[in-house]
Amino acid sequence: MKVMIDLCVIPLGVGVSVSDYVTACQRVLEDAGLEHQMHAYGTNIEGDWDEVMAAVKRCHEVVHEMGAPRISSSMRLGTRTDREQSMDDKIQSVTAKLAAD
Repeated sequence: MKVMIDLCVIPLGVGVSVSDYVTACQRVLEDAGLEHQMHAYGTNIEGDWDEVMAAVKRCHEVVHEMGAPRISSSMRLGTRTDREQSMDDKIQSVTAKLAAD
């Protein structure tokens, strides 16, 4: 099954800046070969359910390996069975409607 998620991984106990940890998670997603788009407060990821969830787990493992004693993550996810749809499809649909106004 394909899934699209919005993931926000927040390392705790590491200070104020988390960009090193975000960078490490982005590398995990790249290594996994998953389609992803980082935004200001997280990352949208799409792909096979098991591959996406394995990458989320790996992000946690890597951030812990970097010294974060605790991680709080939030994730919203969606699936659909009526048709295939990518992150770009969703964005283009709204962009087209905005352009029509």
